[in-house]
Amino acid sequence: MIRISRISRLLPSSPPLRPLPHRLLALPSPKDFMQEAFILPFILFIVIFHVWGTRKNRRKAKAWAQAHIPVLHNEFAVVGYKGVRRGAILKDLSSSADLVIDDNLLREKAANEFTTYATGRQNVAFVDVTIQLVKRYNPMFILGDSIAGMFFDSLTPQTEKIEVTAYSFDGKEKDLVPAPPAEKEQLGKGMNSTHDGFVFAIVNKTAMRRLREDRYDVSLTFTKDNPKLPEWVTVMSESAEITDTILTNELIKAIEDAGDLFEYLIITDQPADKPAKVEEAVSRKRSILSMRVPSSTSSTAYASSLPLFHLFIRLTDRLAASAHFRPEVLRKLRATREEEVRRLRRATEDEKAEERKLAAEKVKKEGRDRLLRGMSAEEQRKYLEKEKERETKKEMKKYSRRA
Repeated sequence: MIRISRISRLLPSSPPLRPLPHRLLALPSPKDFMQEAFILPFILFIVIFHVWGTRKNRRKAKAWAQAHIPVLHNEFAVVGYKGVRRGAILKDLSSSADLVIDDNLLREKAANEFTTYATGRQNVAFVDVTIQLVKRYNPMFILGDSIAGMFFDSLTPQTEKIEVTAYSFDGKEKDLVPAPPAEKEQLGKGMNSTHDGFVFAIVNKTAMRRLREDRYDVSLTFTKDNPKLPEWVTVMSESAEITDTILTNELIKAIEDAGDLFEYLIITDQPADKPAKVEEAVSRKRSILSMRVPSSTSSTAYASSLPLFHLFIRLTDRLAASAHFRPEVLRKLRATREEEVRRLRRATEDEKAEERKLAAEKVKKEGRDRLLRGMSAEEQRKYLEKEKERETKKEMKKYSRRA
């Protein structure tokens, strides 16, 4: 005990407890929240901008649906993703503005992408519709896109468009349409949905260059202005006979009425992306209509483009009836496609030959390494010298042949 008391005397004494200062007991002042005061308005702006952009995109998509879903209902037996049959929605409606657009008719894949689907029509297997809108709900994306467009001319600003793709039956009704065995023989009788495969496009000149660069099928055509069409539109076709068959007065007038909303109309049997293998160069006949989205969110903004949409849906009927060309034209079309297939086969054969060459070189190198490992240092030196001499002689022979 005496030792402990002596040790405690040597240790420094702890300071006495002091009361907390008054400022720590006081309530926080507004100055303590200056950082939050700067962050909260920014977060609030992002949230409001997101809600506004999402709702506006939905209004734009529903405006298209209210204008065009009635047309699809009149042309197809089933519209939408859950088998909404003709007349089931339009019944007891006084106008298309009263049409209720739900997720069955118009599906929201993303806040800037909407889709719908229709099937059940002669000559047309099905129709896919995709509405691509600007990402209004993302202010940072819009700001970045605008700034990048100012400094880089190659970056084109994002556009809003509706792309409608109609796939032709092309005589495959029995394979694509399920039917009872008793009705399979009757299915397709009296109907001929086949037509010749070709590539044809009517394009707004503002989209011509981009279309030729982005789509492989359009790159097979040649471009020529047509005096029947407006100056801001051009034709991309594989043959003049194809142009004369497709370019009717009704189609020309519908394009003129659509005006700036029209982007392009493509009839094709080739893939959009350049095939890398022979298996990818498969003929699939379809028609594609691309329209720009008007700035208005009202369905009446599509009044000028509705006639073109009508004609597009019925275009496959005209193809089945008239798109049967002379043997001279078909030989030209066939030659183009066969040349592309030959090119793909050559590329595939060259790739396989390169793989075989690399495999042979690998086996040769492994054998050489095994041989060197079994030699002494002097034997390895002599072997490498002889190998170098052989390589030098080969190079000399190459130079002499070139000379």
